[in-house]
Amino acid sequence: MSTEIKTCMPPDPNTRTPEFKAPPKSCDSHCHVFGPHDVFPYHPSSTYHPPDGPKEKLKALHTQLGIDRAVIVQASCHGPDNSAMMDAIASDPDNYRGVCIANDSFTDKDFEDLHAGGVRGVRFNFVTHLGGTPNLAMMERVLDRVKPLGWHLVIHVNAEDIITFEDFFLKFDMDIVVDHMGRVPTSEGVHQKAFQILLEAMHRDNWWAKVCGSERISKAGPPFYDAVPYAQALIEVAPDRILWGTDWPHPNISKFMPNDGDLVDLVPLIARDEATQRKILVENPARLYGFDL
Repeated sequence: MSTEIKTCMPPDPNTRTPEFKAPPKSCDSHCHVFGPHDVFPYHPSSTYHPPDGPKEKLKALHTQLGIDRAVIVQASCHGPDNSAMMDAIASDPDNYRGVCIANDSFTDKDFEDLHAGGVRGVRFNFVTHLGGTPNLAMMERVLDRVKPLGWHLVIHVNAEDIITFEDFFLKFDMDIVVDHMGRVPTSEGVHQKAFQILLEAMHRDNWWAKVCGSERISKAGPPFYDAVPYAQALIEVAPDRILWGTDWPHPNISKFMPNDGDLVDLVPLIARDEATQRKILVENPARLYGFDL
């Protein structure tokens, strides 16, 4: 039986210049490049085909937003073929880093080449629309192989996955970064079980969270103010282990396609003083990804 492939909406082309001025060396710690698909085709197993989001458009977006650095996260539409991401990093190696997708087919040299090219983490998707739970034994084998490189684990989960796999995630003794605030729906409130588990885990010194994806968890819609308390709560627990990102070009958005200028203007609401803003935008990503300060 063939799987229906979802066509994604394009990002908002009219990026608004944000009112908030990001400090120098600020980093978008979660964004993607897609294609161009005639050069970097989508993986046969992909469940969605986004419009092209090449490195040139990403650079133009960051120029508009006043962002100097980026962590390019491999998305599932390209699968374990990290070529598009690696090509983008190579275009600005001082200011770009990457998070790859990998599996048992990768050789030690593959991992060494990815590291030399700027990759510092490996991502596993648990969310249902991207294929659901990965092979956990394979995941552990890959993590054992990349730990000597100093890499971290990035998990893309839905709220229910935080509950289901709590014990599994807590056993890792490497840095673990949670995408999109755990995708906890704002409709369920900050006291929902999944978010409370995440907050408790963030007391551990190897847990990090990205305060991005406001548009994914919001019920109210733009400018996504209902996501602010979730980001504030995570920052309160672990200000030194929080990252921020746009998630451009926002694949698989089904309801509220954000304007990236609005997402930047959430920063002073979630991090209410300049020192905390600098931690989240500059210092924390520099420490995790090896950027110069």
